[in-house]
This record gives sequence, C-alpha cells and structure tokens, in this order.
Amino acid sequence: MNLTVRSVVIDEDRPLLDLLPATPDALAWVRDGEGLVAWGVARRIDPGRGWTRFQRSHAALERLAGAATVDDEVELPGSGLVAVGSYSFDAEAPGSLLVVPRVVIGRRDGVSFRTDITPAGAAAPTPPAERPAQPTQRDRPRYAGSSLPDLHWLEAVATAIDRIRDGAAEKVVLARDHAVWSHEPFDAVDLARRLTARFPRCHTFVAEGLVGATPELLLRRRGTAVTSRVLAGTTGRSDDEVEDAALGAALLASTKDLDEHRFAAESVSEVLAPRCSDLTSDPGPRLLRLDNVQHLATTFTGSLDDPTTSALELVGSLHPTAAVGGTPRAAALRMIGELEGMSRGRYAAPVGWTDASGDGEWGIALRCAELAGARARLFAGVGVVAASLPESELEETRLKLLAMQAALEAEPGADAGPGSG
Repeated sequence: MNLTVRSVVIDEDRPLLDLLPATPDALAWVRDGEGLVAWGVARRIDPGRGWTRFQRSHAALERLAGAATVDDEVELPGSGLVAVGSYSFDAEAPGSLLVVPRVVIGRRDGVSFRTDITPAGAAAPTPPAERPAQPTQRDRPRYAGSSLPDLHWLEAVATAIDRIRDGAAEKVVLARDHAVWSHEPFDAVDLARRLTARFPRCHTFVAEGLVGATPELLLRRRGTAVTSRVLAGTTGRSDDEVEDAALGAALLASTKDLDEHRFAAESVSEVLAPRCSDLTSDPGPRLLRLDNVQHLATTFTGSLDDPTTSALELVGSLHPTAAVGGTPRAAALRMIGELEGMSRGRYAAPVGWTDASGDGEWGIALRCAELAGARARLFAGVGVVAASLPESELEETRLKLLAMQAALEAEPGADAGPGSG
C-alpha cells in the first residue's frame, strides 16, 4: 500500500491537545506546548513479540517510506512520514503497536505544521467531529483495589529484599496496579489535558487507551545526536520551602536512593557508551523537581558513531533499563514475573514517535493509566535494593498513584491542582 505524505506550515497557535477531535484513535506526544497530535490510521505496523520487535518495527517503517511519495516543506522533527506507538513491557506479551496516522498536527520551535498521510486510492479523510463541550459535572471515579492486596505486595517486596541480600540481584523494580471504574467512559484526551496542565515539563502521551505524563526520556535521536534522561530515587514535595529543600537534600544524601539511581544510570551508559565515542553525562545525579515529587536525575548526551543506528534500535537495547526493571536485567525480570502478581501491559515500556530516517523521541510509560471505556488501571513502581523497607516502598507507590488519581478526579478540563503522586 503506497502512501502520499505532505507536510506544510500552518497558522495555528492553539494548544496541541485542543486540536484533537472526538475520535477513539487519538495519538499524542506533547511537552511544553510542542510535539505532535494525530488521528486516523493510514497504516498499522504490528511489531509482533520478542526482543527484536523494535528493529522489526523500524524496518517495516523504512519499507513503507521506500514506497511512499513524500513532500515535506517543513523539515522539522515530527514532519514527513512518522509513526506513533507504544510497546508492552514484557517482550512476549501482546499489545505493542506502531501507527502511521492519517493526520498529524505538530509544533517545533514555535512553528506549527500539518501532515496528511493518504493511502493510495483512499479518499481524503472526512473531517472528524468536533469535541463536544465538557459537562459541568461527571461521575466520580471509584477505586476497586489492586491485583495484589497490600499485605501480599509487602510480602513480595520483603522476599525481593531477602533475595537481593543473598546475591540474586542488585536491584528489582516492583510495581502495583490500581483498578478504577466509573459509570461514564473515561475521556483520554481530557485526561491528557489535565496532566499536561499540571506537568508541563513531562511528556504527555496518548496511544490507544494508554494515557500519561512521563518525566523520563528514554531516548531522543536527531541525526547522530542522542539524549537520554534517567530517573531513579524519589521523595515528596512540601509547600514549605525549607522543608522542601530538606527533602531534596535528604534524597541527594540517601545511600539507598543513590545506589538505586546508580544502577539505572549504568544500565543506560552500558548501551550508549559503545555506540557513542563522546558520551557525556552529569557528574552526579541532580534533583528534578516536579509538581508532586522530586527525583534523582542524570542526563546523557552523545553522538552516534554509526549514523544508521535508529532510535528504535537503541530503544530496543535500552528497554527495560534498571529504572523500571532492575539489575542484572535477566535476574530482575525473573523476579518481577514471580513476585509482582500482575501483567504490566504497556506500563513502564517505551512510548513515543519515530520517523523512517531513524529519528524520534521515546519515553517510558510512567504516571499513566490504561483506559478501557469506563474501566482503568493505574500503575506505580519502586526500585527495591538491599537497604529498602517494604512499608516505605508501599508508601512511595501511594505517593506516585495520587498523581493519576488527582487527574481523574479533577473537574473536566481543569488542572488537577496541588497534591502528591
């Protein structure tokens, strides 16, 4: 199926998420007012299963581009032939997707543009319906508990700590889900609006029912330039400036959190360093302060030695980093499968966009929800190391879950307001 692709500059300054129509196939990747939103399906690429699904995805997009007619008057990141997707955490689990949309609205460096992607012989897409006005009230979300009850999850964390102390692993990330339901279907785009209003420095994403705002940039590739930002180690925020600073200072001095962060940073360095002769990183973790939490963060930048290495190829090598899996990777994944008591689905897995040249931006699906009509699952995970305390780890998951809970409970179109998550 050949495609015709045309990107042009448009006169548009409204928030990108406000441009998404009332359609179930909405896609989005937005941060600080820039990024892209999209809808419609010109082509769906099935990544399949297994560790090579990322490479297969890029190869399929390359083949599609080779048979496409592309007229890109914009030539900015996200213009031309692009695909938006998200992958399952478990390589053997179903659910990974990569979609070439029919319409893309993007904004880079203050320039807005539109891309129309039309399959051969297809008529121009029918203008989608405008989003209806939001009701003044909607049904409240109701919480139905987790796949693994709190007591059993505490026991799982305690078991992981014992095994780590016995040398089975150095770190393992254990996550929890939280089931939510309502009498009315959840609105993915409205939820995304509320998340981006509260977390403008995070990447807000929408990908076929997966909605969230992630602070973690797994990989950005522009030409040979690559960037990755690692987060591991978390504490809360305070409205009192002195107390807030004390919380941050304690995090920077915490041996437990510094160890957790070091494992995550090393897992990224081990992938990028052999591919970038000039890879550099922050001299030590710094504080990343968000509306609700503070994280330890390390940013890596470098230039690829091989310009043919695609963003998806790097993503496939990075996933799962020790920030969401653990270390050593194989041992941590076995422990997750045995102890976690749930399927992660697309939580804690790559989400983002790519183009046929190999450029793209991919985050890790954190602070997110999987929506299915009037049902949803929220997720939160913690890094478990030898010095962890089960009760503290449970409290950290509660802190993180509050972000999505607050967004779901906010009035339609409103900021979720202050709080922790």
